[in-house]
Amino acid sequence: MTRSLRSRALRGVVALAVVGALLPAATSSAVPGPGKPPTGPRGVSTTASTPSVASISSPASVTAATGPSLGPAGEAALKPYMGWSSYSMQVYSNDGGNWISAAQIMAQSDAMHKKLQPYGYKYINIDAAWNGGIDEYGRPVPSKKLYPNGLQAVIKHIHANGQKVGLYSIPGISKALLDANLPVYGHPECRTGDLAKQPLQQGDYWGFGYRIDMTKPCAQAYIDSVVDLLASWGVDFLKFDSVTPGSGKNDLSLDARDEVKGWSQALARHKIWLELSWALDINYAEYWKQWSNGWRVDWDVECYCPGEALTAWPNISRLFPKVADWWRHGGPGGWNDLDSLNVGNGTMDGLTRDERRTAATLWAVSAAPFYVGNDMTKLDAYGLELLTNPEVIGVNQAGRPAQPVSTKTNRQVWYSLNADGSYSVALFNLGTTEANLTVNWADLGLDGSATVRDLWARKDLGQFASGYTAATVPPHGARLFKVTPQKGSAIRVNDDDLRISYDGVWQRNGNREVPAVSEPLTVTVTDTGIPPAATSGVRTVELNNDDPGIVYTGSWSRSTGRGLGDYQDDVQYTETNGDAFSYSFVGNGVDYVTEKDPSQGEVEIYVDGALKATVDTHADARSAQQVVFSISDLPNGSHTIRGVKKSGQFMLVDKLVVRQESLLNPGTAAFDKTAQADLTTEIGRDPGELAGIANAGKALVKGTDYTVDGRVVTIKKEYLATQPTGTTKLDFGFRGDYRDDVHAATANGAAIEFAFRGTGVEWVTALGPDQGEADVSVDGKVVARVNLFNEARVTARQVFSQAGLKDGQHTLRIVKVSGDVLRTDLVRYTMAKP
Repeated sequence: MTRSLRSRALRGVVALAVVGALLPAATSSAVPGPGKPPTGPRGVSTTASTPSVASISSPASVTAATGPSLGPAGEAALKPYMGWSSYSMQVYSNDGGNWISAAQIMAQSDAMHKKLQPYGYKYINIDAAWNGGIDEYGRPVPSKKLYPNGLQAVIKHIHANGQKVGLYSIPGISKALLDANLPVYGHPECRTGDLAKQPLQQGDYWGFGYRIDMTKPCAQAYIDSVVDLLASWGVDFLKFDSVTPGSGKNDLSLDARDEVKGWSQALARHKIWLELSWALDINYAEYWKQWSNGWRVDWDVECYCPGEALTAWPNISRLFPKVADWWRHGGPGGWNDLDSLNVGNGTMDGLTRDERRTAATLWAVSAAPFYVGNDMTKLDAYGLELLTNPEVIGVNQAGRPAQPVSTKTNRQVWYSLNADGSYSVALFNLGTTEANLTVNWADLGLDGSATVRDLWARKDLGQFASGYTAATVPPHGARLFKVTPQKGSAIRVNDDDLRISYDGVWQRNGNREVPAVSEPLTVTVTDTGIPPAATSGVRTVELNNDDPGIVYTGSWSRSTGRGLGDYQDDVQYTETNGDAFSYSFVGNGVDYVTEKDPSQGEVEIYVDGALKATVDTHADARSAQQVVFSISDLPNGSHTIRGVKKSGQFMLVDKLVVRQESLLNPGTAAFDKTAQADLTTEIGRDPGELAGIANAGKALVKGTDYTVDGRVVTIKKEYLATQPTGTTKLDFGFRGDYRDDVHAATANGAAIEFAFRGTGVEWVTALGPDQGEADVSVDGKVVARVNLFNEARVTARQVFSQAGLKDGQHTLRIVKVSGDVLRTDLVRYTMAKP
């Protein structure tokens, strides 16, 4: 999706100040004269000392003072923030530069104070266009037109309501400010004309300014001067927009990372929250987590249809695959931002009642910043119900981002494990017909029974042995539950859960994981006495566009019987920019096959959340089954391909082609009923990794239907004789690491720690030839040294177990002792009581 011209125009107003993109013709009378220090809101002088250039540096203690994972806001960011942002209403009003007047902002503050603040909402964030120029030091001056009594009066009003105030900025520095060559406040030896990188480079997505050279001490001094001024006004929050890589530019042709760091260091001295926007590149997630408190994961939620609606369902549904990529990056200190939650104004929202509740559910279980974009003076009864349900807010504020059981369906189960051992579980019907949605406890990692509470209805539903089914969930509807395991139930905790903490340097996966996979042995059954030859090697899987594993978000349709040479004579298509398809697979390569046509345009292709290419499906003449994207160098494992419509009238999907390393040699076999004989194939994994063999979902019986001798699997002729002539597919299922992931460390002394309340605990992990020993402690006492070496790489082995613990709080700690690497997969503990 490309931002509209209206968005660019609105954002352009901000260029008047924060980085000085336009020098005003005359100095505002509100700006102090040269040599006269500005005064803060409470009469506190903001005069700074004037050290030499050599002494100007980034605060070395920032990270240590605020904690390495809490970002500039420190402990304020332990939970997702709750509040309001003006931008959705600025777009809706079609007069965004004037909508954020003093009267309007104070009215929104009063409405929040009355209706939402008792439930935790406290941020009033003023978006683009709040400023009206710069002072003689290149720092922002608030708009006198919007704030005739001064922005301080508005900030004072917000603070008097017990709320926090946020403002907006973008990276870069303008040509006007470079040409003006103004002194930096507090550092007269520094001049704004010297701050840009040379040669000049574009600084932001829209091209309002140039990139600042953060290797120059004066650059940090300038940013510090701006932030000190904002802090003197009482600003608590800064939205930093148009950040790259991201914002539609992920190729490093634009890169604002060093400026993000500079602003973060300046803001940390005042514990001001830093929120990054928009559509940040997931490849740099660790960087965003280090230097900010939140980051937008996708495009704007607004529909850009002023006067009609704030948002639209496709802008909500497209978030699901994005959140599936990003969920594990959110946690205390930094949060995955889904943009404004526009569910409070009824039909003005642009969503049905069910869609409004689905959006609120997604924001809640994702632990996304819970901020509305609605007109808070006009919240309807249902909107208030959605925004003030204390149990739903509790899910959000628990700060446990949910993960999907699977994204290979439009009927999805998302869950998170809470600190007390309960689960938050959301069921989403993203399809177009009502459906019964089932959550199985085993899919959550729960072995045992549990009670269920409906959080939207605020009603207990009872105790259930193995799962729960929500009946007739409407199209685009959702349900939200608290699932509480009962005494004696066991809980499996994955290595990437927030309840697992790590000491030392650890990496998730990094090709050290082994995914679970299923591969068919295709058996041709004949009765001619001439069996066909067997084959082996790389396996290619073709998936038609209507394969149930391909998830379509947005307004997609299927066209059949076109007679134009399509694979299986059908395609999936959409006409809406931003609509997307995604498919998760195990393999080392994938192709996107579609039609090229004059009516088609560009498609962005993401693999594992990273933008890999923007492909052009436009052609002067129609041509079917064109491979427009192909990648073959992926590590053999779990991956996701996602395509997003960017331009053109249509985007089509015809088929996907997945390449996998074959685990069967040969990969095909033949059986002739007139000359019956057992069939054999050799498996490419340790025999203990073969979980079973099935035919059309029905398991074959080991020892009767097949046998395993080392790596050789023999299918008995007696079983094969029962199969009809034609093709029979025997699915070989291979186990993998739990959730197809592991964490690994290479340095001795690296440690894992897990706190729990229960009566027993187990450690389940991988064994391999590159592993050595680890010490296991319970409640601070070393109780075992375990050997993780094995000749072959194997998965999900229980290496430690201790039962009979006293009912209460306990701590498990595992420390690497030897070997090239230590892998950890899951911890399993037994609940004592709810």
